[in-house]
Amino acid sequence: MTTALLSTADELHARVRHGRRAVVMTMGALHEGHATLIRAAREIAGPDGEVVVTVFVNPLQFGAGEDLDRYPRTLEADLRLAGRAGADAVFAPSVEEVYPGGEPQVRVTAGPMGGLLEGATRPGHFDGMLTVVAKLLHLTRPDVALYGQKDAQQLALIRRMVRDLNFGVEIVGVPTVREEDGLALSSRNRYLAPEERATALTLSRALFAGRDRHAAQEALRARALEVPSTHARAEALSAIGESRAAADAHAVATAAPGGPAAVRAAARQVLDEAARYDPPLDLDYLALVDPADFTEIADDFTGEAVLAVAARVGPTRLIDNIPLTFGSPGAAL
Repeated sequence: MTTALLSTADELHARVRHGRRAVVMTMGALHEGHATLIRAAREIAGPDGEVVVTVFVNPLQFGAGEDLDRYPRTLEADLRLAGRAGADAVFAPSVEEVYPGGEPQVRVTAGPMGGLLEGATRPGHFDGMLTVVAKLLHLTRPDVALYGQKDAQQLALIRRMVRDLNFGVEIVGVPTVREEDGLALSSRNRYLAPEERATALTLSRALFAGRDRHAAQEALRARALEVPSTHARAEALSAIGESRAAADAHAVATAAPGGPAAVRAAARQVLDEAARYDPPLDLDYLALVDPADFTEIADDFTGEAVLAVAARVGPTRLIDNIPLTFGSPGAAL
């Protein structure tokens, strides 16, 4: 399949459309994570639909001192990867095409969620992101747009914008793609020297430590639910090899159902150790948040949550996250 390279909205609008149009928005430097998004878009669009990949390095998303000029531009390689993954067209507009009057005076504002976590570290970033996403949605006119869950706060804000401003488009989140060693795929990974990459792996290790602590607590809670709240509980747990101290699982599970505090502590321990590495991990934040508004969850929280981390290794800033669920149905004791 030949993948068309388009640089203007008029070229894109002139294409005859059959079926659904699915759009994947990128800033280029495509990798397997983007390819996964494109393949998912191809499946959603179907054989009669159209998959469009946008490649645009948005200057509004970069603050003072950030890596706009350093950000990789690899359009020819991007076109090849997009074609192999199933894209019908790559829309790679110039800055003048997207912002014909210069920097826009009217912009989309991210609201309270836009000032948290990534927004606190990078002021104005989410306003710039939502502004260009809104423009690209208008320019590409998709039925569905796909975004990676690695940028969880970005995905949440796009969903909120589409809902609040009545955009007629379906938003689909695609799970994070990881390299074999667990590092979340990112265009910025190419900046990491070997010793920096070794330190960067602690981001995913911290998330997995929090996830494993949560899984252990949930297993403990489930076991406690299965055993009557009597002396038989200790006897039953001891019979399967638990120590007497651990036999009082019911009290632990009742005191901290789901255990957000324990999840944070397990992840924080890994990150604190990485701060002493050479090179060290310079932590921006570790947060366990409600994906509806990205505020920190309380210890009695139930429902979907996101464990998120951001840090610098040398000059490279990386982010990662994993979803967690607290309090399964029928778990109340």
